[in-house]
Amino acid sequence: MSIISHVIVKVPATTANLGPGFDCIGAALQLYNEFKFTLSDSKLCIKIHGKEAEKVQTDSSNLIYQAFVKLYERINKTPPGVEIEINLGVPLARGLGSSATAIVGGLVGGNILADSPLSAEEVIKLAIEIEGHPDNVVPAFLGGCQLAATSSRGWEICPVKWHSEIIPVVAIPDFELSTSQARKVLPTEISRDDAIFNASHFGLLLQALATNQKEWLQAALKDKLHQPYRQSLIPGYDDVESAVIEAGAYGMVISGAGPTLLALTDSAHSPGVVQAMTCAWAKVGITSTVLPLSIDLNGKTSQMG
Repeated sequence: MSIISHVIVKVPATTANLGPGFDCIGAALQLYNEFKFTLSDSKLCIKIHGKEAEKVQTDSSNLIYQAFVKLYERINKTPPGVEIEINLGVPLARGLGSSATAIVGGLVGGNILADSPLSAEEVIKLAIEIEGHPDNVVPAFLGGCQLAATSSRGWEICPVKWHSEIIPVVAIPDFELSTSQARKVLPTEISRDDAIFNASHFGLLLQALATNQKEWLQAALKDKLHQPYRQSLIPGYDDVESAVIEAGAYGMVISGAGPTLLALTDSAHSPGVVQAMTCAWAKVGITSTVLPLSIDLNGKTSQMG
């Protein structure tokens, strides 16, 4: 019988795809959502704090609670009454893995309150099942930059070295873009040439992230699977990209499904890249929040009481 009455789970935002790594690679960022789960004799109660709190469901359709329930279904137990308090720090529907934080938070909170019957590997597998792809939930859980590939065992998770001098800068616009909307514009088939292009550039990306080799990074961020199709959903994309390159960044990609844009640069050029992204979007009438961030190396963390 558990003597734990509550647990606080902190989960980082993530940026996924990184250009050619569609649906398989992602990195955790130092931007967080925090979830507190308290056992209760009463019915479900969800309290939300932070910007965009009014957009989050407070009934059983809430994704955090749905993940919480999925955990108990997996271990064949009835979910207990719970009060969930949410502190939002990750913007919603912006391509920064807000849904992954909810899934990981709900599963980890439920697992701890159930006396941790599932291993970390089992929780990650369940998170991928719920999300449908691994690129956000895996780094949200583990931290760092992570590559996931299917195997006969289910999933192989491979940490990817991220050179400390490579600075991720995120430009978060004041409009949303749902993942489902962003997936609708993707083609159902691609040419062999495009498949070869992405395979070669993804291999180069892994080496470029590890070594901070400027020319490799400049080439490696190119993609032909998803970005050419999604750019039309993001007003001012070309203007922001041109400004980023002129400011000295290695390059720019769509973060996840967008509309957040991710520039990779070094510490010397980071301030100029921040200003360039802000101004470029402002010129086309879009207000944005631009943040130079660091890679989160820890992933989800939890405190029990």
